[in-house]
Amino acid sequence: MIRIAYVIPTLDQSGAERQLTLLTSGLPRDKYEPHVIALNRGGHYGQILKDQQIPVHILGKRFRFDLLTWGRLRGLLKTIQPQIVQSYIFSANSYVRLPGVCPPNSKVIVSERCVDSWKSNWQKSVDRRLADRMDAMTANSQSVADFYSTEIGIPKERLHVIPNGIPELPSTGPGRLHKEIGAPSSCKLIGFSGRLVPQKNLRDLVWAFHLFAQGTSDSVALVFIGDGPLRDSLAQFAAELGRRDIVHFVGHRNDACELVADLSTFCMPSAFEGMSNSLMEAMASGIPCVVSDITPNRELIEHEKNGLVFPVGDATQLAKCLLRFHNEEDFSRQLGLAAQARLANEHSVALLVNRHHELYQQLLSGASQVSASAQEIQ
Repeated sequence: MIRIAYVIPTLDQSGAERQLTLLTSGLPRDKYEPHVIALNRGGHYGQILKDQQIPVHILGKRFRFDLLTWGRLRGLLKTIQPQIVQSYIFSANSYVRLPGVCPPNSKVIVSERCVDSWKSNWQKSVDRRLADRMDAMTANSQSVADFYSTEIGIPKERLHVIPNGIPELPSTGPGRLHKEIGAPSSCKLIGFSGRLVPQKNLRDLVWAFHLFAQGTSDSVALVFIGDGPLRDSLAQFAAELGRRDIVHFVGHRNDACELVADLSTFCMPSAFEGMSNSLMEAMASGIPCVVSDITPNRELIEHEKNGLVFPVGDATQLAKCLLRFHNEEDFSRQLGLAAQARLANEHSVALLVNRHHELYQQLLSGASQVSASAQEIQ
């Protein structure tokens, strides 16, 4: 039995937390004993983990560096005695690599989820200073791995690309989102799902939608599924364009993936990403996707093969993509189905679990003595 301690800042409803939950829930219990440790607080996924009888520990971190949390984490890991400690997101990635925190014989895996160009110099300095205090780093896309190799100096032999996994999505009847926003069933819904933050370039989406709406007489609407600091400014911008009546904000939702399935087109205009869970959910639902030309998006979407790609920040080109999908329904449907097939073949939860299993075996047994193939845990 392999004990693994997973360390993450919170268990809120967000991308990294979801991937951790999918992984720990999918590990075979006859081979693995997972423990989940949240530095700050629990949340949506904390209850899901508890319902599956996975131990969840909340440490109540209060400050950027909380000496009490350092002591609690150190003591808890000493009690659990995990063979592997795996962390997610900057604060947890830093804590597990501090001297004396992990038991001496534990293998340490740090998981990075985004091309973190937003990090300040002091954060990058911390990453560089702690780079040697881990056995491996996982990245959810090749672009994330490349960033940490070139910007932070992580040796390539320690980097392992393990893409996000997406489960089979619940089947819902059409029209649910239409009813919620009061739109007729014939209305074509353009949408985004995720946090309303600057990196997502959502003002470009509002402007592109305005241009798109000028090019059609059909009933259309723009829907934002999610919340964040830009909500009010986006609503104001839509009002200035005279589109506030057809730009809708439904807020943060636990059923976001079900609402996405009601969209006619999904948009991801971000300036930077890791591997977007919301984009993958749209693809898994067969929704035609339009994405910005950044490497993480291009790892999922190939232009005119399973979606459309436009230059970052070019709202005019985004509007043209929206209009093309709107006018060419067969083309749009074909690309949506191609995206759905790619997700099923390359990004299942089974593959997420199998790839981690192989990494765990490699770290514990040595690269030349992997004791179990991925087939053994299916």
